Amino acid sequence: MQQTSIAEAILALDELLQALNDAYWEVNNINQKDALFDIVTTLHEETNELAKLSIEDHSMPYEPITAKFRSSCKKLSVVQKNIESWFIRTTTSERVSVALPKAAALISDECLIV
Repeated sequence: MQQTSIAEAILALDELLQALNDAYWEVNNINQKDALFDIVTTLHEETNELAKLSIEDHSMPYEPITAKFRSSCKKLSVVQKNIESWFIRTTTSERVSVALPKAAALISDECLIV
C-alpha cells in the first residue's frame, strides 16, 4: 500500500475541516454541535502542526502528529454513523461522507470500517 504524503494529508484534513465547519452551523442539537466542535478543534491542531513543516517536507510520508488526532477514530466513527440523521442538507452529508473516510484513513486503515 502506498503511503500518503504530507501534502495529500493536508488536503484531506482541510477538506474534512471545511465540511465539518459548515456542518457545525447546520445541526441544531447541542450534543451534535459539541461533537463536531471537538473534531474541528482536533483537525485545526493537526493542520497547525503540519503548517510548521517546510514545503520541502510535503513529499514525505505522513504520520499523525498530535495525540488528539491519533485517538479521534471513535469520534469520527460516531459522525460517520450519524451522517444521514445529523445533516439534513444533501450537499453537507455528501461532503462529509466523501471527506471523512479520507481523513480517517490517515489515522489507520481500520478506522471507520462500516
